[in-house]
Amino acid sequence: MPRPREFDEHEVVARAARLFRRYGYHATSTRDLGGELGLTPSSLYRTFGDKHTLFLRALDHYRATDSAEAGVRLNSDGPCRDVLRAWLLWLVSGDEEYPDLGCFVVNTTTELGTADPEVRRRTEAAFEATREAIAAVLRRGCRDGELSADLDVDAAVELLFTTVLGLRVRERAGHDPARLARTIDSAIRALGPEPHRDGAPNPEG
Repeated sequence: MPRPREFDEHEVVARAARLFRRYGYHATSTRDLGGELGLTPSSLYRTFGDKHTLFLRALDHYRATDSAEAGVRLNSDGPCRDVLRAWLLWLVSGDEEYPDLGCFVVNTTTELGTADPEVRRRTEAAFEATREAIAAVLRRGCRDGELSADLDVDAAVELLFTTVLGLRVRERAGHDPARLARTIDSAIRALGPEPHRDGAPNPEG
């Protein structure tokens, strides 16, 4: 009869995600994983097969938790510009529990690029989910009259998404948060002024 596992597999994957997020795929050895997770090589191989499989599990775990948190923030009540600005500031404020690790998805993309099909499928899915979430906020803003009805939503999504990637890299590089906040403000201003509504004071006079 096989011995029951004496560890929480979910917790192991979460801890592996933090290790891969900090050091990257290539620089994290099986020995590093065993030491961090408190598992023997045989336990790692028996449970996850190999380092690559564990890495994919870790990336999936990060995507699920990060996407869930981002979804909550982007679905917040309030003016669309405020929601987007707060979300962007959250992205560059760093993980309070594990600061200076950067975004696992962006870190992985910059390290592995398109060389690994399984990794690329996951990173592209994460990026597309981000685009769709941004688009939903912008469409709501257009519908509610907070943004111009003529706003090119697709172009605005690409602008904000590219800003997100740049901010994530600059956050990992330790750039001044105040400078990143100014970049965020510029990106929000690029969405244009709030349209004039009937009965509201016209700022143009």
